[in-house]
Amino acid sequence: MSLAVLQDAIELGMIFSIMSLGVFLSFRVLNIPDLTIDGSFTTGCAISAIIAQMGHPFLGIFMAFVLGAMAGGITGILQTKCRIQPLLAGILTMTALYSINLKIMGGQPNISIFGKTTIFTPLKGIFGANTKAFVILVILLFLMILLYAFLKTQLGMSLRATGDNEAMVRASSINSDAMKIMGITLANALVAFAGGIFAQYQNFADVSGGVGMMVVGLASIIVGEAFFRKKTLPFQFAAVISGAIVYRFILTFALQFGIGASDLNLFSAILVALAISLPYVKGKKRRRKHAGLK
Repeated sequence: MSLAVLQDAIELGMIFSIMSLGVFLSFRVLNIPDLTIDGSFTTGCAISAIIAQMGHPFLGIFMAFVLGAMAGGITGILQTKCRIQPLLAGILTMTALYSINLKIMGGQPNISIFGKTTIFTPLKGIFGANTKAFVILVILLFLMILLYAFLKTQLGMSLRATGDNEAMVRASSINSDAMKIMGITLANALVAFAGGIFAQYQNFADVSGGVGMMVVGLASIIVGEAFFRKKTLPFQFAAVISGAIVYRFILTFALQFGIGASDLNLFSAILVALAISLPYVKGKKRRRKHAGLK
């Protein structure tokens, strides 16, 4: 495996770390599996590529964040105000986003921005081949610090408490519905933001580019939690980021060993299923062993 392939794996791992931070907010902080993520990631890719084509790559990244937030807000409202089951609410928004993403892309299934200015272009003369890695790392660290600071505020603590014990939060006169809407909005904003960076990283956007992103995010979190078991925020963030990078390395090795690119989603789903079920299987065997000893 060449050094360039390893560098690509690290760069993609950092991009998916940003997306996984969004999945972490919905799945771990709010305890809500939000399928909007598959659609909002593509929304970020689409709007970022379209605006980059016009010569405004930084505006494209910003608009990816905004549109992702809007998509998450709609899902949050469907869940809390319309009382639609969370999984169904996510599926509804994700389905609607497919048509919206096609409209953003002018009806084309994919858009190329090869040769256009991206967020990486201004620093290419300084960092050369390491430009993408440097820019993505700076963005990732900045977002991680901001998110950590937010979750330590009173509003952030209320958000975390909503996921831990909604009944207690309601008893404390905190609007749990507002917390859910805010959390899902922020989660999808981060996911779409990652999608915007991803589109400019690979120089194109595809209308099906977000398929399986929820599984990728879950895999990153679960793989990372195998290394960092403490539940404090710094360790959880470390788990998300390291998990995304390790997971990307796993996929890279899988491709090197002959697994087809079309089979990666199947490989990811199997990996997540095994990672989730193994602790239960081990615990069951342990209980049987103890029962046999008695």
